[in-house]
Amino acid sequence: MHNLQRTIESEGFSSKGTIQAIMEVPVYSRIAEQIVSFDLVIGQRVRKGEVVARLNQDVLQDKINRNKAELEKADYQYQSILMGQGYKRQNLEQAPEELRNQARVNSGYNTAKASLRQLERELTFCTITAPLTGAVSRIEATLYSAATPGVPLFYIVDTEHLKVCFDVLENELRKFEPGTKILVYSVAYPAEAHEAWISAISPVVEKNGMVRMEANLKPHPHLMPGMTAIVTKAK
Repeated sequence: MHNLQRTIESEGFSSKGTIQAIMEVPVYSRIAEQIVSFDLVIGQRVRKGEVVARLNQDVLQDKINRNKAELEKADYQYQSILMGQGYKRQNLEQAPEELRNQARVNSGYNTAKASLRQLERELTFCTITAPLTGAVSRIEATLYSAATPGVPLFYIVDTEHLKVCFDVLENELRKFEPGTKILVYSVAYPAEAHEAWISAISPVVEKNGMVRMEANLKPHPHLMPGMTAIVTKAK
């Protein structure tokens, strides 16, 4: 901490700020089913595309099996309609396209096939993956509870894109502009200097004469949202 104090004194400027995540994303289930695999903990790191939860597939699989049987029945009916028009089973493709389309509609083939496709798509929703790389910040669901569309299961904070928010005095505003490089020291690891670049400057001077600023940080394993940081001007 003494080294940090000397650095601050040599820079001639410092401000206390907070490290924040640029984005926190809720993770939802797209279907209503029971959660059968879910062992996340707060702070757990996850990678984009990693499986983070699984839902019960039994009900959907039963529907798929029944729908496959319905599709087979509809296909048999489709063939029967064309054969009733004088076409042999092995030469049904010789029937005019319009006639075949009408046969698919009348037999229920199109409806059964569309339903099966939708059910198979819903089956993929039983495997829930992380939408981005980051860390679990909040957990709302529990193992064996019911997942409900529109209700978050948990949240992931994007640890690869962080920012530091801090205030400067109005008379120091001239020292900063978008792209200005600063150095950020976390209280937890005061010996480590992290580079950041001003990304946003508030257009409003607050009543206390302070101006809010944001700067994008390079990601680092020792940086996490909520940390207190000391900001200095880079030379």
